[in-house]
This record gives sequence, C-alpha cells and structure tokens, in this order.
Amino acid sequence: MGGEDEKSKISHSRKQHLKSLMLQVAKGTLEKEAAERAAEKQSYLAEHCPQLTLPHSMQELQELCKKLHGQIDEVDEERYDMEIKLQKSTNEVEDLNQKIFDLRGKFKRPPLRRVRMSADAMLRALLGSKHKVNMELRANLKQVKKEDTDKEKDLRDVGDWRKNIEEKSGMEGRKKMFETEA
Repeated sequence: MGGEDEKSKISHSRKQHLKSLMLQVAKGTLEKEAAERAAEKQSYLAEHCPQLTLPHSMQELQELCKKLHGQIDEVDEERYDMEIKLQKSTNEVEDLNQKIFDLRGKFKRPPLRRVRMSADAMLRALLGSKHKVNMELRANLKQVKKEDTDKEKDLRDVGDWRKNIEEKSGMEGRKKMFETEA
C-alpha cells in the first residue's frame, strides 16, 4: 500500500498555486476594507467639520480664534466632567465587586504551614518579650526526696502477696515454711 500517495493528494506546485490565489483574495478584501474606512472618515468629517473659510481682515481672524478657543474650552470641560464621572463609576463598581466578593466569602485563603513552636515561644509571641513566662511545669515543681520510713521498709520486705503465695507453692515453698516456723 502506498502511504505516500495517501499522505499528499495535492502536488506541491498545486498547493503553492492555491496559496497564492488565497493571498490575492485576502489582499483584495483588505484593500476594499481600507477604502471603505477612508470613505466613512471623509463622510464623517464632511458632516461634523464644515469647510473653514478664513476671513481676510485681522479683526475677523481674531474673532474666529476667540470663538474656536471658546469651543475648545467647552469640549475640555465636557471631557473633564466625563472623566470624573467615569472615575466615580469605576470606583463604585470596584467597591460593589469587593462587597460581593466579601459576602460570598470566596476569598482565597493562603495555605498555612504547620509551625512547631513551644508553649514558651507562643506566650512570648502573644504577650511580648517583656513578660517572662515559663511553661515548663516540671521546672516549676519542687523536687522532694523520699525518705525511707520504717513502715515503707516493712511493706517493701513483705512485698506483694502474690509473690509470697508463689514462693510457698510446691515442695520448695513448703520446705521454706517448715524452716521458718522451726
């Protein structure tokens, strides 16, 4: 079976010819769109910006300049007002989005690391370094030495009653019993 025949059914020259035709069509549409945009621009300018007729006298030129400056000032004021309104509205939108975000409670919680900290270190962190607190309870305990008393010695000598019974059981235990009684 011919794998190469199935792979490329169109020859290389045919592909290049089709590609060049597609590029020519695309170029024609781009040029057409550019011409349409230029025509729209000309019609808009003709509608909104009438032809400027310059007067010949100096006084008329000054009046025209004053009129143009007045119009520029009005446009600047409108632009400034629009910018302020836009800033206010964007701030309000941000505030409302933040409120919605807070109400939903879907703020991302940072992953917390497990920190090994002693109780002393925790108390120092909470109370500050001025307070000296020692949480080691064993250090706070007083150490008392046990003194051997006679009662405790007797109890230790007698020991556990189970041991006595085990010792007395069997022949060896009975022998010891007879020896201690005699």
